[in-house]
Amino acid sequence: MDRSSGILMPVFSLPGRYGIGDFSEEAYRFVDFLKEAGQTYWQILPLCPTGYGDSPYQSFSTFAGNPYFISPEALQKQGLLTQEECEAAAESAGDGGKVDYGKLYRERPALLHKAFERSRHEETADYHRFCEKNAFWLEDYALFMACKEARGGQSLFEWEEAVCDREPETMVTLRADYEDAVRYHKWVQFVFDGQWKALKEYANAAGIRIIGDIPIYVSADSADFWAHRELFLLDDRDRIRMVAGVPPDGFSADGQLWGNPLYDWAEHAKTGYDWWIRRISKCRELYDVIRIDHFRGFDEYFAIPAEDENASRGHWEKGPGMDLFRALASACGEPEIIAEDLGYVTDTVRQLVRDTGFPNMKVLEFAFDSRDSTGRMEYLPYRFGHNCAVYTGTHDNETLRGWMDSILPEELAEAREYLAVMTDDPEEFIDKMLRMAQSSAADLCVIPLQDYLGLDNSARINKPSTQGSNWCWRVAPEALTSQLADRIRRMTQLYGR
Repeated sequence: MDRSSGILMPVFSLPGRYGIGDFSEEAYRFVDFLKEAGQTYWQILPLCPTGYGDSPYQSFSTFAGNPYFISPEALQKQGLLTQEECEAAAESAGDGGKVDYGKLYRERPALLHKAFERSRHEETADYHRFCEKNAFWLEDYALFMACKEARGGQSLFEWEEAVCDREPETMVTLRADYEDAVRYHKWVQFVFDGQWKALKEYANAAGIRIIGDIPIYVSADSADFWAHRELFLLDDRDRIRMVAGVPPDGFSADGQLWGNPLYDWAEHAKTGYDWWIRRISKCRELYDVIRIDHFRGFDEYFAIPAEDENASRGHWEKGPGMDLFRALASACGEPEIIAEDLGYVTDTVRQLVRDTGFPNMKVLEFAFDSRDSTGRMEYLPYRFGHNCAVYTGTHDNETLRGWMDSILPEELAEAREYLAVMTDDPEEFIDKMLRMAQSSAADLCVIPLQDYLGLDNSARINKPSTQGSNWCWRVAPEALTSQLADRIRRMTQLYGR
């Protein structure tokens, strides 16, 4: 990876008329903004459908795309929606200041169904090629969503036992009963795939590469778990035995209980890691670079009894290590991957990252966090090598402006001294943090857009272990000015990116 820089900006945070950032004209204009700002990368969050808590890290499928990102404008251009229908959808969406997932859940399917019913996609070779190429996940996903909708959105574990357990005779009945719903969901994925790839092609032509983001784990309430239960750690009744999370630390007294089913790595190894090869191969179609969340889980993973209410009784187990990455390299031709190795990092995790050769992550906010007095040293720029990606913060962090207001006085004083901040002006502090990231030795520098804008925590993307106000922030269209692009470009050029 050459010395370069990019901006972290979720698709859902783009401006636009339809209640959520999508693949409409505003996405193309954001690519233009990145080019004007002299950037090489656009980092996004997972594109998959959002599940529990509206989180893209708890999805109904690790392979599918989020229907909310489909552009109504593009469907109108295809003659599948009328201008009046698009205007009505935009009017219903309101001012667009934040994503209202409840409203999208209630209203967006009806709009997409209208386009589906007018589409003649089944007469096209492109549609049939897409279905054939993606059959290994598409058929199960479409049927899973049809079952979920027929049951009022209930979790997989509330379904009838025969459906939950995919009994053969029941599966035959389901496919017959839900044939129209399955066709609809397959069409949605076909449209999503075409719209996203058109946007990616536009970005690549402008010199912008896409950094995608994938969670290491899948949701228990997902087509992945429903269709491939044999790949997860289950008890003798075929129920989840252990779930994922992280242990108690200075940030969380009880640890974090994520609830994702854990992989049966021995079973994956028996298949030659076929599921992972398919997953990474699909990601290589969608992204230029893949950031894998919670990379340390490949070295060791924290296993928590499924019945527990917090992570305090969890323990560490060995992951697949280099065995998995050798299989991926053999099958996928050395995919470009960024290892998200944040949190409690051991010598064996560091060795795995070195063995893979993947760049890891450095988050500057962590460098001044006294809750991790030893680990924080790794995030000070004078300790960086070249093969890493530096961030001021990630989607899970406070914005720089919010972070300044929340850290301890002694932490802020240390950061001010390190940065040689001479005034009480927050803008000077933020500017010097940005410059510290840009000027570091790290080959890649990625800055959340909110930090370039100097926004407070009202623009924070996610506060871990909370619900209700995450994954909602959207940028105001008037914020993406030529003056901002010029400031970012000059900083990027000054530090050789």
